[in-house]
Amino acid sequence: MKEMVVGSETARREVELPPPPPPENLVERLKDYGQEDVFVLWDELSREERDQLVRDIEGLDLPRIDRIIRCSLGSQGPPLPTFEPVPESYVSTIEERTISVRERLWKRGLKAISEGKLAVVLLSGGQGTRLGSSDPKGCFNIGLPSGKSLFQLQAERILSVQKLAAHSADGSSSVMPIHWYIMTSPFTDEATRKFFESRKYFGLDAGQVTFFQQGTLPCVSKDGRLIMETACKVAKAPDGNGGLYAALNSSKLLEDMSMRGVRYVDCYGVDNALVRVADPTFLGYFIDKGVATAAKVVRKAYPQEKVGVFVQRGRGGPLTVVEYSELDSSMASEINQSTGRLRYCWNMLAHVYSGFPKSSCTCSGERQHESSCPPFAPMPVRI
Repeated sequence: MKEMVVGSETARREVELPPPPPPENLVERLKDYGQEDVFVLWDELSREERDQLVRDIEGLDLPRIDRIIRCSLGSQGPPLPTFEPVPESYVSTIEERTISVRERLWKRGLKAISEGKLAVVLLSGGQGTRLGSSDPKGCFNIGLPSGKSLFQLQAERILSVQKLAAHSADGSSSVMPIHWYIMTSPFTDEATRKFFESRKYFGLDAGQVTFFQQGTLPCVSKDGRLIMETACKVAKAPDGNGGLYAALNSSKLLEDMSMRGVRYVDCYGVDNALVRVADPTFLGYFIDKGVATAAKVVRKAYPQEKVGVFVQRGRGGPLTVVEYSELDSSMASEINQSTGRLRYCWNMLAHVYSGFPKSSCTCSGERQHESSCPPFAPMPVRI
């Protein structure tokens, strides 16, 4: 703000006045959570930039963010003695089953698919920055001779399973299409939608694809301070795979699934070029077991392989996923004496759920960010 001052000699000079201070109530809120440093460059900002910063801060759920930060900084992972290998009785290997059993599971899965009871949820909120691209990961050309993207590979697999389901139902024209829910983020949503539209949904009906956005969380430093993207904007990033539950709830997609008659949900990550989307055998196994959720797993190839693995949190406790950095070398190298192979199985982010419990989609979100696993015990299966 500038003020014109007229002196006794009628000379004019400009006097620079300091900007008004940040809103006092907002400063006090930030102080409660030790984040008042976001206003450190306030005096250097233009009026428009100050307004933008205030709007940005007012849009943050500070109590929730603080709980997540405290949970993250206060947890170095559970003490090592609380890690237990997943009991072998929890793990099933499809290859060890007879051909007749596999065929029964396959047919049971296809029947559920033909009846419209399966939906597919794709976690696709991340960009391909580690692949050298700012595009959504699903748009990435992984170098196949066909030039197909990850999105195209997965769409074609859904089409293939639909045809198999129709054939299993004697070619019935009443077979329901597999509905595909694709979770994007504010950073990938527009590009993802345009990618699908420009390629005519890879042969799928546009009405069987639903896009929805996950939320974001502020980026923080190692000491829990908010990181600024610019002097007037807090840096944010997608809230991780654990953000799925809140996103489904806020987008009213739980109700949408119910309306469509969906009973089972196949959930997977976009950056798996070999994923068997809507795998009938896996679904048939899942239905056969009658469990709340199941996860496909793979034995680690070597002890130092940098993958998250399933563990049991305490003897008889729930299953969860821990990162390779949380396992010491002796645990990572542990051998299952009955199989002669490495004991821990890695989480390939391929789950089936019997729907999503409403309670898991409406809590504040701190628990979901501990890992990408659902908040109830999964039944791993090796396929």
